[in-house]
Amino acid sequence: MAGSNIQKLKLLRLMKIFQENTDAEHGFTMPELIEKLSEQGISAERKSLYADIDALCEFGLPIERLRTQPVQYALIKRNFNFVQLTLLIDAIQSSRFLSDKSSNELVKAIKSLASRSERLALNKQIHVHGRPRIQTQSDFVAVDRLQEAMAHHQKVSFRYVRYDANKKKVARKDGARHVVTPVSIVYADDNYYLVAYSQADQSVRNYRIDRMEQILKLEEPADKNQAIRSYNPDEAGNYVFGMYSGERVALTLLVQEDVMNVVIDRFGRDVVSVATKDGRAAHVTAHVVESPVLYGWIAMLGSKVAIESPNSVKEHYLAYLRDILKRYN
Repeated sequence: MAGSNIQKLKLLRLMKIFQENTDAEHGFTMPELIEKLSEQGISAERKSLYADIDALCEFGLPIERLRTQPVQYALIKRNFNFVQLTLLIDAIQSSRFLSDKSSNELVKAIKSLASRSERLALNKQIHVHGRPRIQTQSDFVAVDRLQEAMAHHQKVSFRYVRYDANKKKVARKDGARHVVTPVSIVYADDNYYLVAYSQADQSVRNYRIDRMEQILKLEEPADKNQAIRSYNPDEAGNYVFGMYSGERVALTLLVQEDVMNVVIDRFGRDVVSVATKDGRAAHVTAHVVESPVLYGWIAMLGSKVAIESPNSVKEHYLAYLRDILKRYN
């Protein structure tokens, strides 16, 4: 191999050694670096290694001398620090949407961004107890296809399924295909949802992506209307429960002081709230989408929360509770 090619290869090998094995607390002495390169069939001298390290530093790699005896050299800074890598891996392993295979591949890719000592620490630190995985259309394929349709302003069609009592997938609408304009993809409650405008329903609706099958991108151009233009995913996250579609209402609750934490966690600190005269409760008003999931959330808080208005929601909630009680009579 020509001398110039050997020098280029040496620089690349040296860079990889620093990236894969060193960090702010673990480095290599000059003799150790020479040995590491020798193991890969590349001979190096101390003097040339100093020049190589200077070249890598000039290139932008933060390689520094550690205050050790003997002196060690290490890559002290990375694109992601240890805590950030931990959070990324935790989020991936906690996701129900990803299959075990995809989850493991992503975790492996993220760990490759860490040093050897950090990789060992990550192996010991991350313990996510078994969570049910959702089998999807080759994991990311469905999301990619929907994003592609949005980018090209095209409609999509799909079959929407549910599970029956035998845990078998059954197509809704007798197997008829849904044809919609994709508006946004939202990750909520451990699931991915497609927010789409349905011409048939004349409304924006939410579909769980893991329950969408045979997704096709159509040549038909996407719809354009005020309902699509006015959709705001950040705002929707504040008033939608369980991604259920429904009528949006201004809900006022009488909330006891000891469950205000739960209410603020759900609606944020900016929620409209007026304390009662005795300071033991508050009248809280929030814009929500009325749905069974909303009723379930209110029921979870028991007698600590009461619906004050509107009366229609109060009546629907009472009917919801009566239906549950009938099951136990």
